[in-house]
Amino acid sequence: MKKHIGLSIIVTALLVATQGLAAEIKGAGSTFVSPVMAKWTDAYRAKTGNAVSYQAVGSSIGIGLIKKEAVDFGASDMPLDPKELDKLGLMQFPIVIGGVVPVVNIDGVKPGQIRFTGQVLADIYLGRIKTWNDTAIHAINPDISLPNVPITVIHRIDGSGTTFNWSNYLSKVSPQWRASVGEGTSVEWPLGLGGRGNDGVASLVSLVPGAIGYLEYTYALQRLDRISFGIVQNSAGNFVVPDAASFQAAASSADWKAEKDFHLVLTNAPGEDAYPITATTFVLMPKSPKYPERSAAAIDFVRWSLENGKSQAETLNYVPLPPALIDQIDRYWRESIGAASTVSASATVKR
Repeated sequence: MKKHIGLSIIVTALLVATQGLAAEIKGAGSTFVSPVMAKWTDAYRAKTGNAVSYQAVGSSIGIGLIKKEAVDFGASDMPLDPKELDKLGLMQFPIVIGGVVPVVNIDGVKPGQIRFTGQVLADIYLGRIKTWNDTAIHAINPDISLPNVPITVIHRIDGSGTTFNWSNYLSKVSPQWRASVGEGTSVEWPLGLGGRGNDGVASLVSLVPGAIGYLEYTYALQRLDRISFGIVQNSAGNFVVPDAASFQAAASSADWKAEKDFHLVLTNAPGEDAYPITATTFVLMPKSPKYPERSAAAIDFVRWSLENGKSQAETLNYVPLPPALIDQIDRYWRESIGAASTVSASATVKR
């Protein structure tokens, strides 16, 4: 991939200005992106010697922390509206794409075996479908013997980008859900038990027979000894297995250039092979940071991850961003912070 010399010079100058600083670059937010973020931070430190710490505390907390500049970058699976970004003086850009999947704890049901429509998922989470042998579930799963046991709904209790994409999808496919619950990083759940983070939901589903929850796909794959993931009908009417290929199929319809500040949600995307609950993780950073050298170091980490972290992302079933989108992000950086990001080569800043 070609290098953008202007921003590279700025970042290099800022990093040289603070070579004596040993503090970690700090990020926080999305649990959705946590598995690949752990891989990237380890690989980046091994390659560069620079430490990056990331706290998987949920998108809402990550947004709150970057608003206060308590961290150097925030991560959220819900993009902020460009008007809010302008008001807050923040920039926003995608970093990786993945998927949110329904997961169940039903004896004898194998991964990828049970089918769901969006309406069925909404009715389960609304409490309208109460048992696994309900006729609505049986109609789309005629070859599976489902038990007459109660469905226990599991959801997130923390502010979550995973919840945003789940509720955003349900709002698009179910008028009842849109009218009564809506979408957001936090919603008023009609019923169910709450877990904190993707790990918390995974643990609850694995412990409660008859449970259903929603997880980032990598977390679901890590618990296949106790839970199974389902497949979901897409906007073309096809039941699609969640994987990197179906996430990529959904992402292929995205027109990032048409959206200010990359404000785009991929749920219910068109396409025969598109997975319907595909999601993007976004990084949030200040345009005029209080500590410009640390902001530059964070951008250096993000650039390195985008350009060199593709294999780690693919191993965990995320979709790396294509080169054209990475180029667009680099131009966005230069437009957002290039003119403001200047610092004397002899400057020192303490934090």
